[in-house]
Amino acid sequence: MDYISTRGQSPAVDSAQAVLSGLAPDGGLYMPRAIPAFDWQHCLTLSAQQMSAAILSALLPDIPNMEALVKRAYTGKFETEDLTPTVPVGDFQVLELFRGPTSAFKDVALSMLPQLLTAAKREKGIAQEIRVLTATSGDTGKAALVGFQDVPGVSICVFYPFGGVSQVQRAQMVTQEGENVHVCAVEGNFDDAQTGVKNIFAACQGKALPFLLSSANSINIGRLAPQIMYYFKSYADLLSRKVISLGDKVDFSVPTGNFGDILAGYLAKKLGLPVGRLICASNANNVLTDFLTTGVYDRRRPLLKTTSPSMDILVSSNLERLLYLLSGDTALVAGLMKDLSEQGFYRVPDALLGAIQAEFAAGYCNDAQAEAVIGRVYREQGYLMDPHTACGWAAAETHRGDVPTVVLSTASPYKFSTAVLTAIGADTSGSEYDRMERMQALTGIPIPPALAALRTKPERHTGVIPKEKMLEFVLGR
Repeated sequence: MDYISTRGQSPAVDSAQAVLSGLAPDGGLYMPRAIPAFDWQHCLTLSAQQMSAAILSALLPDIPNMEALVKRAYTGKFETEDLTPTVPVGDFQVLELFRGPTSAFKDVALSMLPQLLTAAKREKGIAQEIRVLTATSGDTGKAALVGFQDVPGVSICVFYPFGGVSQVQRAQMVTQEGENVHVCAVEGNFDDAQTGVKNIFAACQGKALPFLLSSANSINIGRLAPQIMYYFKSYADLLSRKVISLGDKVDFSVPTGNFGDILAGYLAKKLGLPVGRLICASNANNVLTDFLTTGVYDRRRPLLKTTSPSMDILVSSNLERLLYLLSGDTALVAGLMKDLSEQGFYRVPDALLGAIQAEFAAGYCNDAQAEAVIGRVYREQGYLMDPHTACGWAAAETHRGDVPTVVLSTASPYKFSTAVLTAIGADTSGSEYDRMERMQALTGIPIPPALAALRTKPERHTGVIPKEKMLEFVLGR
């Protein structure tokens, strides 16, 4: 299957090469030249792992033995063989994406990406080491580190914004074991780290290096494609519980910063799943809400630190893929990305904005509003959610329609215990681990074992560098 760059200035590659490369040489993101035909109704009859294999085989046909890869990625690593259960909570359905090894939605994709990357490497006959670069706003980093730990022939460098992740998120990364993993904080925010990773790809283009570069961020189609599965799985769960009938539309409210999680929902729709509206939920960094409302994407604003740090992003990379999908115009996309880079903003044509608004709604809430949602839902429904999920819940309430709405829950509340305890009116004194234990005692909800174990793990990766030193860090590992 041909994959082309969203900016149209790089040669087409097959799907295995797209996964290996991560980013196209022209700086664009790889997308299939055409979305393949797919038997979505049959897919709904399958188990979660079978769904994943069917979807990935359709989108990444040049990577063989997909069923075996999926089995290795997921078996025994999640709390349930369902991987991502959907549960009723009040008027909504909640898709729980935090039942994996690092208690965040990134586990679904980053358990799979190492399998895809190493299989693509074998398929292409590449003996050279692959060095995976990752910028994280909190959850991607740990999930990538766990996924790639001690994978032969692969090393990984993770960059996170210094002071820009929760204490638990930081602890998860700096205690990571493995001979092939490298973690470093970057002075600045997530956008600085993400731009730094993209700049490293550009600086190394055409250079003779002892390794090949790839990415574990959702700029890599191998990171994005595995996320499509859980939209199908959630729809199948609603079918099995007779909440819907086959063919009924379902709305999805998605907390998103880099636009990858919600774009996976749009790709599920392109594969045939009866997705209604995709509700893009932001925190106080509401650059996406403004864009989806006005057609102007403007990053020229302060990046606010919030209680939902994984959404503290002003440059949403995967939006570029949506612009390509809905316009089909690589020259337009390249021009818009040039404007964003050089001027800090762009405006899409009215026709393109209309096409986007036909598929997507948008809403946001600040920290105080998220706190209120967490407290209210816990009091009324006995359900505990993290601040990111609270943003999704608030947006779902704003855009409540006539069809069932699924709110994507992207992280365990235990990753953000201070914000959650505050929201339910509890004591927030002591260490992060004291707060987790207090939350467990108050709510009866068990602490995920991997998070509880952080208390006794030594810190192994404590470096902090300016963003200008990121390339030096990568070359020096």
